[in-house]
Amino acid sequence: MRFPRIPLRISLEPIIILVLILCDSLKSECSLHPTPPPLPILPIPTSRQIEWQLAEMAIFLHFGTNTFTDREWGTGQADPSVFNPALLNATQWVSVAKEFGFSRLVLTTKHHDGFCLWPSQYTNYSVKSSPWRNGSGDVVRELADAVKILGLELGIYLSPWDRHESCYGKTLEYNEFYLGQMTELLTRYGEISEVFLDGAKGEGEKDMEYFFPLWFRLIHQLQPQAIIFSDAGPDTRWVGDEAGAAGTSCWSLFNASTTQFDFQNSNEGDPFGQDWIPATCDVSIRPGWFWHPLEAPKSALTLLDIYYKSVGRNCLLLLNVPPNSSGLISTEDIQVLKEFSQIRSSIFDLNLANNASVSASSTRGNSVDSVYSPSNVLSEGLYSYWAPEPDDEKWTLYFYFDKEILFNVLLVQEPIQMGQRIMEFHLDFFDENTEDWQLVSNGTTVGYKRLLLFPTVKATRLRLVVDKSRSLPLVSYVGLYMDSFSVFTLSTNSSSITLQQITERRNTSVI
Repeated sequence: MRFPRIPLRISLEPIIILVLILCDSLKSECSLHPTPPPLPILPIPTSRQIEWQLAEMAIFLHFGTNTFTDREWGTGQADPSVFNPALLNATQWVSVAKEFGFSRLVLTTKHHDGFCLWPSQYTNYSVKSSPWRNGSGDVVRELADAVKILGLELGIYLSPWDRHESCYGKTLEYNEFYLGQMTELLTRYGEISEVFLDGAKGEGEKDMEYFFPLWFRLIHQLQPQAIIFSDAGPDTRWVGDEAGAAGTSCWSLFNASTTQFDFQNSNEGDPFGQDWIPATCDVSIRPGWFWHPLEAPKSALTLLDIYYKSVGRNCLLLLNVPPNSSGLISTEDIQVLKEFSQIRSSIFDLNLANNASVSASSTRGNSVDSVYSPSNVLSEGLYSYWAPEPDDEKWTLYFYFDKEILFNVLLVQEPIQMGQRIMEFHLDFFDENTEDWQLVSNGTTVGYKRLLLFPTVKATRLRLVVDKSRSLPLVSYVGLYMDSFSVFTLSTNSSSITLQQITERRNTSVI
């Protein structure tokens, strides 16, 4: 039996609506997941190197028999009896460092003359042979205790060159002696945050091979968190001068395997380097490294210039502040440090960019609430940042202000945990008269921090353009500031400035 055909008339509209609902649901579910971060670009820093660089500045303490003999390089023949700092107060040293923005102190536990500031069992040429504390004193212990109480970090300098020790020049014997002393320092005094080693040695001195790779391994074995400084790392390198100035380009990238020290390479780093070894800028507040009665400290404005050329060029500033023969940091040095701190606060406490609305050429994830939003550059810290889309080639941040701002300092930071990327950048302001963008200033490397100082600019619109980068550029922070002090020194012959002037300039700065 045949049944008649009944035509089926099924509407597709409900099916289409159902499919659209399902697609929308899937899309909503996907949008709940943030876009993952871009890949870091090698090399990248260790967590301890990041922590070290965040400190920005540390105090170097050159102290020993040279303090009492008015010398820079002792011969190793000075009688230990000359060492007698009657008023020595390590708590004063640490308090000064803490009050003025330094979080670590590095002590010359033994300089080239071989005199030890702790009672080493391997030599009598130490504090135990001096009249200070009746021969029972220990400078390293007193500083370690003060640092612990006040919450700062302790670093040590142990000179490889020893002009007193008789076995110096006998490679095996002296390396054993040196590591014996290093072990004492790294096992008696709690946590050591930095070990500073250098290659200084006078002309005509005995030939000596230092077992640096072995030294590095022992240091990291006994103090795993310690940063090791030497000419070429492994954790931080010398910038190549003692003026406190890095190159205008300064990479944290470096090649530790380079066998011959190169001053220019150390000063600028290597954009093709395979190792992360940021630079330390060491400089003394006085003409000499040790305290001398006829020397005076640099001015606060000179220290500000050094700050721009060290911290402001992706380095750490290690500022030597030598205790005097009484065992105290001198009053005039403290005054300069106070002025230096006041000036830095006056300039950098107020970021004028905070008043801006920020946009970008693109944003990773292409969402207004993206975790890579351009507004992240107004939040201090390395772990939030602006990231452009992978196909963006303009790499531009725009800043818009409701009213004109005056500024002459630009600060830019990269999230260094993702690697150092930016090779060239520039800042423009929009000229309302010409209705076009005009150059303010340009720079090369950024890294942890880059500061550019330039003639005062008045603007309501700015753009920061990354011109060249090793990989997709990332920007963690942008600051705009008014520095009236550096402008002041350029237009006068004054070499110092009073705290009253600092206060007046802070109060009259144009915001």
